[in-house]
Amino acid sequence: MTYFDQTALRAPRSGMFTRLLGRLHDWNDTRLTRKALSALTDRELDDIGLTRSDVDALGR
Repeated sequence: MTYFDQTALRAPRSGMFTRLLGRLHDWNDTRLTRKALSALTDRELDDIGLTRSDVDALGR
């Protein structure tokens, strides 16, 4: 009876899955940041040195 190591076959996929989860996390983090900044008034944005166009350009 022979032994076949299946972990070697899963290794590349796990790296791809990890990268996918990382990109999904980054996208969601950017989405939440844009949502929070969009809720601020123009004066509040000015206080932190941002403009509406800076918020719109975030993540692009």
